[in-house]
Amino acid sequence: MTVTPPPEILPAPLVVEFPFTRSLGPVQSAFLTGLRERTVLGVRTEAGDVLVPPVEYDPATAAELRELVEVGATGTVTTWAWNPEPRAGQPLTTPFAWVLVRLDGADTALLHALDAPGPEAVRTGLRVRIRWAAERSGAITDIACFEPHESDPAAEHPPHDGRFDEPVTGIVAPARLDYTYSPGRAQTRYLQGLSECRTVGERCPSCTKVYVPPRGACPTCGVATTDRVEVGPRGTVTTYCIVNIKAKGLAIEVPYVYAHIALDGAGLALHGRIAGIPYDEVRMGLRVEPVWSEDGRYPDHYRPTGEPDADYDTYKELL
Repeated sequence: MTVTPPPEILPAPLVVEFPFTRSLGPVQSAFLTGLRERTVLGVRTEAGDVLVPPVEYDPATAAELRELVEVGATGTVTTWAWNPEPRAGQPLTTPFAWVLVRLDGADTALLHALDAPGPEAVRTGLRVRIRWAAERSGAITDIACFEPHESDPAAEHPPHDGRFDEPVTGIVAPARLDYTYSPGRAQTRYLQGLSECRTVGERCPSCTKVYVPPRGACPTCGVATTDRVEVGPRGTVTTYCIVNIKAKGLAIEVPYVYAHIALDGAGLALHGRIAGIPYDEVRMGLRVEPVWSEDGRYPDHYRPTGEPDADYDTYKELL
């Protein structure tokens, strides 16, 4: 008996990065503008608690909140975790502690970085104060970090009308997630198949659905999908969208069509770009085939085969 060795599991670095843009309501606008002016504002709930960072609706009653309160720039560490290897984009470049700090006058804690020489210098109950950034623009990064500071809690925390000159009304926050992705055995086999210009899925032994890309298990039946099945290469457009916004770093002119394509023999549709046809002539039921990338590692796009359109009943369950 010949035993097929398991495939080598593939790792690859992956970065997901995009700018997150949002407009601000009156509460968040006052909070961020306040940071620019070295003032920390919280919001009072119907029960009288002061929340920092402030929210626009009471988490207990869902009532709209507008009563702003100025809290202290000093506070107390409620819990913490040491970060020995800071990553790009984090508040400090040297080892630091992530801390939850309950600022004086607040009833909730704010997450930020604490500049400390080592974990032995950090403890729950440590008194700290804000170290303000030299240049402030109305963002959470206007708090450069916290630093240890022996002080007594401030006694008075007056209300604040939230009015500032030139208030911040919107923010653009860069979001980034970088990690090492491992596709697992099933998708490793799928990727190896693509390198041979073949599309290989796996069949559920219970419901017989063929998953492409394979997942290693059927999410419906909860059993392993061990039978490999080659599908396609041709398929049917089940639904699609016309893309009119050019993506950064993507050398494809807009408009173009991105579609769900049900490959022949597959039990669900996968994503693919449609080319070789005017974008306004793409339609549901269009029969397509893959055009492989120059290095032959994946389908660069799908093009019409010239066959008659598929009947709706043949793909209606794969929309």
